[in-house]
Amino acid sequence: MKTEDSSPGDGPGEEGGSPRPRRRRRVLRWTAVTLAVVIAGTAGAGYLYYRHLNGNIQQAELNIGDSKVAAPKPNAAGQTPLNILVIGSDARDTEENQELGGARETFGSAPLADVQMLVHLSADRSNMSVVSMPRDTLVQIPKCTDPEDGTVYPASDGRTMTNQSLGHGGPGCTVATWQELTGIHIDHFVMVDFSGVVSMADAIGGVPVCVDANVHSRDSQGHGSGLKLTKGTHSIKGVQALQWLRTRYGFEDGSDLARAKAQHMYMNAMVRELRENATLSSPNKLRRLAEEATEALTVDEGLDTVKKLYDLSTELRKVEPARITMTTMPNRYVGARVEPTEDAEQLFRLVREDIPLDGQDAAQVTASPSPPADPAAPDDEIAVQVRNGSGTDTLAPVRGRATSVAGLLTGDGFGKAVADPGTYPSEATTVVRYPSTDLQGDAVRVAASLGIPQTAVRRSTAVSGVTVVVGADWRDGGAYEAPKVDNSLPKTAEALNGADASACMHVDPDFTWS
Repeated sequence: MKTEDSSPGDGPGEEGGSPRPRRRRRVLRWTAVTLAVVIAGTAGAGYLYYRHLNGNIQQAELNIGDSKVAAPKPNAAGQTPLNILVIGSDARDTEENQELGGARETFGSAPLADVQMLVHLSADRSNMSVVSMPRDTLVQIPKCTDPEDGTVYPASDGRTMTNQSLGHGGPGCTVATWQELTGIHIDHFVMVDFSGVVSMADAIGGVPVCVDANVHSRDSQGHGSGLKLTKGTHSIKGVQALQWLRTRYGFEDGSDLARAKAQHMYMNAMVRELRENATLSSPNKLRRLAEEATEALTVDEGLDTVKKLYDLSTELRKVEPARITMTTMPNRYVGARVEPTEDAEQLFRLVREDIPLDGQDAAQVTASPSPPADPAAPDDEIAVQVRNGSGTDTLAPVRGRATSVAGLLTGDGFGKAVADPGTYPSEATTVVRYPSTDLQGDAVRVAASLGIPQTAVRRSTAVSGVTVVVGADWRDGGAYEAPKVDNSLPKTAEALNGADASACMHVDPDFTWS
């Protein structure tokens, strides 16, 4: 069975007659929402069947990396948000996965986390945000230790594709990588592979999808998922559902971003189907769906029984589709790969602070930023660099501004604060950056001394230590006045509302047929 190629550099293969790495396959963006609805219907099952389902579920450690992110503070009502990382594995470790995934030369090789999606359930359970990360995003993978055999995988030397994190000891390293990049505390993970996608899609009985023209995802060299549909809406399941979720050749510009959009459409439609389709009240159908779901999943110890999954479902099902927002991490190309942009940090901050991505009730948010994982060092031991980014589109940077702000810090007891004499790009607002989680506490302390809000304290691999960048909003004066915080979702996040049943994928004219 032929399958669609993935991004360059992932494995052996040919394209266009010349040797080049073959793009690995992508799997279903399967969310905990789906699992929750399924498991809810088995709550009345007998004890023996309950034990049987528990035995189906595979378990792995939640976090095996050197990444520490403190849990968020409760809001005014004592509620805390819930973050679940959903991982799609391209494992070729069974004959079934091999047939669905192709690439026979990769049988038994380390799996890749080719789908990564964070499901954020708000503290008050009124809304849900879903953030997808392209699998070829360049990140720093932290040091991870395989809990099975003790193998230690050193922190990546330079930036590495995020999908490789799964091969560094398991899903717990993918969790650690996400926490290191985003500063978001992750409570649970759910992982599924190729065969799990097909079996669960079959058990659901079909999910409606739409294309605006006839489409066949296959080019003259045989690349493509093989998906073939006529213009309009179709109910797809099984292998055809897998083809839809992996289609790149044929949708919009043929990029992974277009594929992510198609996957978001599918997931939204599936959630609506599971909530509204009365046929799922059939005990036999629910039993089959529960069987397939539990056999397909690997979860952390906090979700390793049907009871725990059922409790999770009770929380997830409180959110109506209209309050579900699907997004993709804003990114830009670096050669054939991508990296997060400033808009990505804005998106991560909204999730960290439990701010609804749909813009509703944003003024009522009372959650505080998460506290640093490590406490700050004494003020006189914190090394701080101050950079001058006070220029604007029409004004040059203020001369000596970095020296002035460094003087404020030294006068406040930060004896190791120095002005950086280098020339740097202008920044619209003043920020404090730090390179790793062990310096977050120091960065927060420096920001507090200057009156800079914690929302402007950001992790960045572009700095080597705690760094204050004096922005265009602080060109003079000794006291910093923070600008009004922008809590809007960046347009580059490509948001899709969960209740939008009119969404339809645009077909690339080169992949249509008549």
